[in-house]
Amino acid sequence: MRRKAWVPQGWLGLSCDNTPREDLVSDGFYIGHSALERLSGAFKNEADDLGEQLAKFKPKADSEAIHDGFGFLTESEEVTTAYIDLADHMTTAIQGLQEHLYEMADNLSNNSRNTAAAEHALEGLFKGDNA
Repeated sequence: MRRKAWVPQGWLGLSCDNTPREDLVSDGFYIGHSALERLSGAFKNEADDLGEQLAKFKPKADSEAIHDGFGFLTESEEVTTAYIDLADHMTTAIQGLQEHLYEMADNLSNNSRNTAAAEHALEGLFKGDNA
């Protein structure tokens, strides 16, 4: 089952359009921490899925598999080298995308934790607690 990678509008619980909503603290800006964590999890799941697909792809695209797959065409070093290079570039690009998705997941999760800590400290200031 494939998950949608796109984030529906309002999924993060963000609103800056001054329209009254019950889930907003004020008419301003609100960050839904659980929504950020869900989005972080979605990025991580997509990165995991890419990793699984890449693990299936690599054995089918290594130089030995390409040589075996082309049969008599392997006599042409130019042809096999081009396909091996293409497979290597594709693997590198997918690994880079996977790493970026993991970084985005971490950044979203860190943002949620940092915002929650700042809100907690601000709440303490309003209550007169030492932050």
